[in-house]
Amino acid sequence: MRFIADFHTHSHYSRATSPEMNVAGLTRWAQLKGTTLIGTGDFTHPEWFGEMRETLEPAEEGLFKLSDAEEREIAREVPERCRAAMRFLLTVEVSTIYKRAGRVRKVHSLILAPSFAVAAKINDALRRIGNIASDGRPILGLDTEELLKIVLDASSECVLIPAHAWTPHFAVFGSASGFDSLEEAFGENAKYIYAIESGLSSDPAMNWRLSALDRIALVSNSDAHSPRKLGREANVFKTELSYRAVTDALKRNDAQDFESTIEFYPEEGKYHLDGHRLCKARLNPDETLARGGLCPVCGKAVTVGVLSRVDSLADNPAGRRPAGARPFRSIVPLPEIIAEALEVGPQSKRVDERYFALLAAIGNEFHVLLDAPIEDIARASTPLIAEAVRRVRSGQVHISPGYDGEYGTVRIFDDGEREAFAAGAASAQGTLFV
Repeated sequence: MRFIADFHTHSHYSRATSPEMNVAGLTRWAQLKGTTLIGTGDFTHPEWFGEMRETLEPAEEGLFKLSDAEEREIAREVPERCRAAMRFLLTVEVSTIYKRAGRVRKVHSLILAPSFAVAAKINDALRRIGNIASDGRPILGLDTEELLKIVLDASSECVLIPAHAWTPHFAVFGSASGFDSLEEAFGENAKYIYAIESGLSSDPAMNWRLSALDRIALVSNSDAHSPRKLGREANVFKTELSYRAVTDALKRNDAQDFESTIEFYPEEGKYHLDGHRLCKARLNPDETLARGGLCPVCGKAVTVGVLSRVDSLADNPAGRRPAGARPFRSIVPLPEIIAEALEVGPQSKRVDERYFALLAAIGNEFHVLLDAPIEDIARASTPLIAEAVRRVRSGQVHISPGYDGEYGTVRIFDDGEREAFAAGAASAQGTLFV
């Protein structure tokens, strides 16, 4: 079967997360988004671990679900066209901070586990190293190489994926605290790193510039701290629905079973370019080099973003595509698209009304964004919203890139384009749609 998976999420026990990041909230929003399989996040946290053990029941091999009665209760809050079975896979993100080769390293890792018993083994090992109860994403003084050994000792079926691999401050390839290769980071066990998470500020095409990553599956996940952010990046599989089938597809890096990824436009990520947020200074890689890495406003070192970091490690030019590389599609979340069409904020009541009306009429968010006929979207909303979806599908967007922790700004309609489209729609149909 074909399904969409988002492995990297957090629970309500992580800092700065929504109280809706519980089993019921994740189940509801996974259906609204069209995500069949999601990571539980935070399985190291004792209270979340206990909550999951009480709430979830076994489904397919290595996967979990709510009881049928609880699913029926949640279904009352989900439009009929969005209702679908969804599953959980046990995951956690671990933050490791340690010193290696005279540098402080800060690396985040995403761990997938096949059972509660295996997750408990990992928890027992990490509990002896540091406090795993203070946050859903534990922060440990532990070398990443040692973390991988702990995970593999718990079970050879576990998978460790370097999270948001290019983020400057907390990633395996991060410009501020990372490494130049997976082998440098994980030593002789680097051969057991089968995938990396490309993160919001890079996409597969950027990663294809490093031939060392050709054997590596490039996964994309939301890193959601609220259920509305689920699926802002995701993975498309065509396998049976089971832990082993999914992880085997990652290990083989097989583009038939692991078909494609759904991506943020990387320019929208908050670390795409270099710069200083406080100085409002945004620099592309050439500008950073020309200025010796210094901010043109304050003269201090800039935060070196993902594009520059890829440039520094790349052994191939932009545009290279490895043999067998899987395709990807870039999206803008549907509420942001609706918000621009209506010229209001994404959190506004009008956006929510249009969003849920579209889902009720057409189906889940991924179906609207990727597959639904544009004329159906127009009938269920407005021609302007339908045109905005069409433009996002074809890459006709204008982005002011993100930098130094500031998300990029996406505009679908440039100056005058909205008015021109509205005038054309009015002329064609005798009605001005807004």
